Amino acid sequence: MLDNRKLGELPEINGKLVKSIFRVVFHDRRLQYTEHQQLEGWRWNRPGDRILDIDIPMSVGIIDPRANPTQLNTVEFLWDPTKRTSVFIQVHCISTEFTMRKHGGEKGVPFRVQIDTFKENENGEYTEHLHSASCQIKVFKPKGADRKQKTDREKMEKRTPHEKEKYQPSYETTILTECSPWPEITYVNNSPSPGFNSSHSSFSLGEGNGSPNHQPEPPPPVSDNLLPTTTPQEAQQWLHRNRFSTFTRLFTNFSGADLLKLTRDDVIQICGPADGIRLFNALKGRMVRPRLTIYVCQESVQLREQQQQQQQPPQQKQEDGDSNGTFFVYHAIYLEELTAVELTEKIAQLFSISPHQISQIYKQGPTGIHVLISDEMIQNFQEEACFILDTMKAETSDSYHVILK
Repeated sequence: MLDNRKLGELPEINGKLVKSIFRVVFHDRRLQYTEHQQLEGWRWNRPGDRILDIDIPMSVGIIDPRANPTQLNTVEFLWDPTKRTSVFIQVHCISTEFTMRKHGGEKGVPFRVQIDTFKENENGEYTEHLHSASCQIKVFKPKGADRKQKTDREKMEKRTPHEKEKYQPSYETTILTECSPWPEITYVNNSPSPGFNSSHSSFSLGEGNGSPNHQPEPPPPVSDNLLPTTTPQEAQQWLHRNRFSTFTRLFTNFSGADLLKLTRDDVIQICGPADGIRLFNALKGRMVRPRLTIYVCQESVQLREQQQQQQQPPQQKQEDGDSNGTFFVYHAIYLEELTAVELTEKIAQLFSISPHQISQIYKQGPTGIHVLISDEMIQNFQEEACFILDTMKAETSDSYHVILK
């Protein structure tokens, strides 16, 4: 990686880092139109593998390398143009994996390695495009590569000097040719890549959030169901919020009604089995049922008054009205892990306090004894059991004991 600026050109990046995004894409336009489906097919056949990685031990001068798990063919990093920087990349797919009849040997499809570089804007985000360059590559297994180079040499030797002039001469190294930015760069300007700021926090390869068009979104609202009235633009936002960013290009012109008309088989065929089932469930708004639901009511002044009324003589009860008519509000607590820690957190949420302020949780047992709540006890709670919550100040600190009655 070399700084090829002319003297006095782009002084604003002097002493600053820049960000480069590496991609392996298809060189043939025919395959570019079906790139998403081709890459999804590769993902399905090679679960857990990536198309592109950085060889970290071999590389020099790169900072914060990132590989987004949802983008198998993209990596990115920061680097200082004034210092020696070299990047070794590993391409894990071979050109013959994308041929129609899986021809062996030299019949593979050409790939393109494209590098887009960005400078920092006023907000410390790397969104301003500086430079793009690319070169064509073909990737074979070692024997296939040797055979390919041998046959290419033999073909060239048979040509006349006049015919050879039409071809580029052979070079020791590959020089990348300047090209136009990757089409999705337009989205970068609206959605800067998070985390790449002047503080340069360190991230390891394999963490998400790295690519400009796959930034982490705020968690979706509790009810984030897609509606038939949703516009194509809103549908795109819904796909991003629900972690379906890889399919936004595929569903570019789909409105909410279009997406909701898709059958389960349609979605699986388009997105593959794993993501297809997830997208279908999200479209239908299917919620995961909790393992246990209990209902709790905070002991209130109302309850204490009721208990006092029950201890008063009958004449007084009649004057004050029927004590059984008192209205109590219960709150549902949904438990997934069935642990005392989870119950503590849910109760703290209900009281709007920190979980650290709850010292212990007890269940009122026979003859009024207080039994310490354990994971095993929660696992044996009945579904939709009802409890009154009573609080008692802990003896030594500012925390509380909670008693389930």
